[in-house]
Amino acid sequence: MPSPQLLPAGTAHSLLVGELIDSHRLSAIFQPIVRLADGVVIGHEALLRGPAETPLEFPQALFAQAKREGLSVELEHAAVRLAITGYAAAPKDTLLFINYSAAAIQSLFSTERETLLSNLVDANAHPLVVELTEQSDIANLQQFGTLMESMRKAGYKVALDDYGVANASMSLWVHLAPHFVKVDRFFIHGIARDALKFEAVKSMVAFARASGSHLIAEGIEHDSDLRIARDLGISYGQGFLLGRPSATPLLTIPRAASSTLDSHQIAVYPGRTHSAVRANEASTFLDALLVEAPHVTVRSHNDDVVQLFNLHPALHALPVLDNDRPVALINRRSFMDQYALPYHRELFGKRPCMQFANREPVLLERTASIDQVARLLTGDEQHILSDGFIVMEQARCVGLVPGISVVRAVTELRLESARHANPLTFLPGNLPLGAHIDRLIANGATFVACYADLDHFKPFNDRYGYWQGDELLKMAASTLGSVCEPTRDFLGHIGGDDFLALFQSEDWEIRLRRAIQAFNLAIIDFYRAEDKRAGGIAGEDRSGRQAFFGFVRLSVGAIVVPSFAARSASELSAAASAAKLLAKKDSAGFVKLDFERALHLA
Repeated sequence: MPSPQLLPAGTAHSLLVGELIDSHRLSAIFQPIVRLADGVVIGHEALLRGPAETPLEFPQALFAQAKREGLSVELEHAAVRLAITGYAAAPKDTLLFINYSAAAIQSLFSTERETLLSNLVDANAHPLVVELTEQSDIANLQQFGTLMESMRKAGYKVALDDYGVANASMSLWVHLAPHFVKVDRFFIHGIARDALKFEAVKSMVAFARASGSHLIAEGIEHDSDLRIARDLGISYGQGFLLGRPSATPLLTIPRAASSTLDSHQIAVYPGRTHSAVRANEASTFLDALLVEAPHVTVRSHNDDVVQLFNLHPALHALPVLDNDRPVALINRRSFMDQYALPYHRELFGKRPCMQFANREPVLLERTASIDQVARLLTGDEQHILSDGFIVMEQARCVGLVPGISVVRAVTELRLESARHANPLTFLPGNLPLGAHIDRLIANGATFVACYADLDHFKPFNDRYGYWQGDELLKMAASTLGSVCEPTRDFLGHIGGDDFLALFQSEDWEIRLRRAIQAFNLAIIDFYRAEDKRAGGIAGEDRSGRQAFFGFVRLSVGAIVVPSFAARSASELSAAASAAKLLAKKDSAGFVKLDFERALHLA
């Protein structure tokens, strides 16, 4: 045994790991691992503890001191022996998860420990799962994979611990083909409100299905995160919400966790923020439209331009460079129209090409976003449509983008984007809204569908203009969103002034009435003083007749949908629309119907 080293000066006790092992002052505790489909405890992870209320009580300090003493592997083997002994009374079909580093696993196959592996299996009546810890640094994955295969043949199952951090990588997953992969708590904690964590774990779920591994979500502490893990299809979970570590292995989970797992309520999947969507668009938008183009210089002649246009018949324009800097653009159509006039070739062929060039070309950075390009297209400079843009990267011309290609691409992307998220309010659009409804129906959730609509919105829009109308719609979205609990309630923008909220919160009616009241008070500030005094505005109704309209108000038709009552999103939409029409006729602007009645009215 190597010479031990003392803890750093200033510690409360001069404890040595070697002495703790020899004097049997270490112990094992067990944290349950739970099947998320039904809340059954399928096994426990064994965790090492030192003497209570000492600097070496917890594993991090224990293993740090063991490393200083040169006893890291010895401490791991001692922890496993304690785990097997402490788990003896647990039901025989439960799995015992034990932690081993790569170095400790390799030591199991060394000459002096050749019998340890078989002894461990023989001494334990429970199925053993070896968790390869994140501290493992493996020089030769191929060789280590062979060792792990030997462990499988000896009766062990294999788990990859803390996946996503440190050394727990995709390559390790592929090489070891583990039975279980434990998703690090970093990705699970707060996943219900973090779209990037959600997408990362979603990809892990897909790879686990493809590889035949089962995921274990670590660090589950909140019911919203537990619901996400369950709904994503993660097989197992571990964390304080499901059970704290205990000297006696717990065989049932707390009532709160059981209630969440048994509930038909579904998680609301977190969506990407507007800024994240825009950043993604900016990185790829112009690249798909970029046309590599030859160029001329300020010293080139018009004959040179003709020659290039003849060599490149599909080219709509040519950039003109001065010391590698674009200073002008020559449009094919306008140039050739001029050049084709009688005697123009003879008169102008040897003259500088700048004579027929646009000296104020529009330059775009390669990373320009859709919004930046769209604003240029809606300006007064109509020549942009025919000239297009010169695309720049690091002060260098990298090509051209035809104006008509940009118009087409912006239109297509806007239409596709609107299906996923409304471009004004950034609320989920019809596709994610439909997907969430499908999940509610498939899981038999009890929920309330609330169809919200703005009364008298058209006259307001006609009087105050579309810009002010857009501000009003954004205020409606914000007001409705403020009363939704984001992990339970889903708010979507169908289009125009129509919104659909899908509540799973039990106090949904209180929340909704609060939103209606807040909106109807805030709307008054959108009117001019004279219209406030009059109580509304005069305008045309949808039939073109003059009428007086009161202030815009929020009307909501709510339908209570019992478990498995709805059959499809289209059926639900029809029922909610019927409730909305009744709400618009109600003096308070609110109607609550049961699903069957709403469906009958539809």
